[in-house]
Amino acid sequence: MDFWIYLFCLGAGVIFVLFTAVAGHFFGGHDAHVVGSGGHAEAGADGSDAPGLSMFSPTVIATFVTCFGGFGIIFKQFKATNSPWVSTPLSIIGAAVIAGVFLLFLRKLMSTTQSSSESHVGSIVGMTAAIITPIPENGVGEIAYVQSGTRYSAPARAENGASVANGKSVKITRVVGSQFYVVPV
Repeated sequence: MDFWIYLFCLGAGVIFVLFTAVAGHFFGGHDAHVVGSGGHAEAGADGSDAPGLSMFSPTVIATFVTCFGGFGIIFKQFKATNSPWVSTPLSIIGAAVIAGVFLLFLRKLMSTTQSSSESHVGSIVGMTAAIITPIPENGVGEIAYVQSGTRYSAPARAENGASVANGKSVKITRVVGSQFYVVPV
């Protein structure tokens, strides 16, 4: 009886993988977009900081179920592990190890491939920038700065409310929201 349970788990896992591969190809994957939102949210059931992959994701669960069935069938072939009291715990352990390694691999892959061109605000304060649109008195202009080899531009105000001419060098003193505050160098 336990052989059939293992075979069912192996078959269900393989069918799930094939179904999701075909459905993802023809119906577009997991992304859900709200019209006009301009954003994309990642979520996971375990609250980890990994980008969008939970240990409770269907992919990881399918990996566990498939491996459980595969290990169970293998362990049923040996006399020492033929008993369900031996093969079941060994199959659970083997499946958990494989699914865990697979989860770590996917998390590493996702964190490596998901990067951003946005600069890190915390390291900007104290940097030197150039005025590319003049800052009028008590108004907003625009600065350009280079961080990690990438050039960025941002709206800026003078810290003291004074005007700052185009081309002048300034030092970034703080960032509030998307607004940069600067002082002439």
